[in-house]
Amino acid sequence: MSQTGSKPLDVLDYEHGNLQTGTNWWGAFVIGLAGTILVTGAAPAFLTVFGASYIPFITFFTLTGVALCLLLAELSAMMPGRTGGSPSYAYPAYKERWPRLAPHVNGITAWMYWVGWMPVAPLNMILASFYITHLFGLDATHGITPVSTFIPYWTLAITAVGLIVLSIPAYLGIRFGTSMATVLAVLSMIPLTFLSIGFIFNLDAANWSELAGFRHLDGSSFFDPVGGYPAWMMYVAYAFPLLWTVIAYEAAACYIGECKHPGRDAKIAMTLEGGYGVFVYTMLPISFVVVLGASAISDPALVDPKTMFVTFASNIFPGVAGTVMEWLMAIMLIIALVLSALNSLMGCSRSLYQMSLDGQFPRFYQHLNKHHVPDRAMMTNVGASLLIAFMGGAIEIYSFSNVGYLGSFVPVLIAYYLLRKDRPNVHRPFRLPEYFKYVALFLAALYFFVWLVGGLIYSYIGGQAIYYFLGVATIFMYLPLYWYRMWEDRRAGFAPAIAAPGT
Repeated sequence: MSQTGSKPLDVLDYEHGNLQTGTNWWGAFVIGLAGTILVTGAAPAFLTVFGASYIPFITFFTLTGVALCLLLAELSAMMPGRTGGSPSYAYPAYKERWPRLAPHVNGITAWMYWVGWMPVAPLNMILASFYITHLFGLDATHGITPVSTFIPYWTLAITAVGLIVLSIPAYLGIRFGTSMATVLAVLSMIPLTFLSIGFIFNLDAANWSELAGFRHLDGSSFFDPVGGYPAWMMYVAYAFPLLWTVIAYEAAACYIGECKHPGRDAKIAMTLEGGYGVFVYTMLPISFVVVLGASAISDPALVDPKTMFVTFASNIFPGVAGTVMEWLMAIMLIIALVLSALNSLMGCSRSLYQMSLDGQFPRFYQHLNKHHVPDRAMMTNVGASLLIAFMGGAIEIYSFSNVGYLGSFVPVLIAYYLLRKDRPNVHRPFRLPEYFKYVALFLAALYFFVWLVGGLIYSYIGGQAIYYFLGVATIFMYLPLYWYRMWEDRRAGFAPAIAAPGT
């Protein structure tokens, strides 16, 4: 979809990221698979609450994620010099209308995005540690409870070692990281695809009547109360942590600025990412429901991803074959989770780097190493991830980080509308139909409602209030960091904000 017309093209003025263009659509796609892999932690938690009624619920929100990917594909293709993913596209839309407000929109959006993505690395290393301790029979009974969730010592040790090891390819740059991610992505797509269509290997194990009416676990209808709460309240509440996972495949946008041909690569990477995301997010719960059934899913033990996946594999391949499959599934899921952690360390460091270039974050984060990697920002991710690991569990980390992540998209979606309205003649190598500017406003309103109302309800219904308000407190940390940058600028006499690589 190319832009046509006789009017002269407009040109956007924005701060470029100046990172090395060493990848293509495939690199953005495979590293962005980290978002899709998040379903491994989310699906068991939601299925054990909603049962089959979870399926239309997740399908709707997953389709909003596809629309988000398409919108970001247009934005990333028209601003190929920006890096750090979706938050970096907001600033150029706001700065002419509201020049005093725009820097804060840029800064707070990028910071919220970082708060959302940074915890993905420790979360997935925690999940990987569960499989590792299961496979090798490590002691998971001794540990600590730093906040409210018990954490085995082995979980902390495996998570810490994994994060430090993954910081090496992240430090070496997009080329090395993409090569490693390609291997991990191919291996990770195997278990994700198997989980999504596993029933075809044993059709006798599938009971399709489990999908009839998309009922709750207790057999009640889709609109009946769940857990003693009105259905609408539960759906709005659980949409909050759900959106943290089902729109996360937008992470591919973090790397469009490092593609050699961003105008072409953006639409391919983002469309492919969205398509595979829809396939996995919709088919995986269907597969679990028809194979395991409502009675099995009602077992609280299955809220643990490891337990649910192992039980699923055993039902598909009973006996000795099932034991072998359990091992293979565990190993491949570990690989998938490691890929997701690698993406987190690499991707959101670009957000810190870009907001530093734009003038809202300390100059310290403008540094690039010889591989053109924002190394200080990336190492900050490693340190922060080690702290987040002490939260201990998936739902706890979802509640904390989605305060930032989901909220960060609202200004970006409004920015898409503003750019379509105010700057219609900017060159758009990939251009969506005009009505998508209203789709962007609809998504902004929907995500804001879920972020504000759903987040508050879920924090209490789900017993996650402490983690939710820790997320709110972390968002406000933007202010002292911004004030510090203002002090730096005054001391430097408003010197240019770009530092050369390796300085």
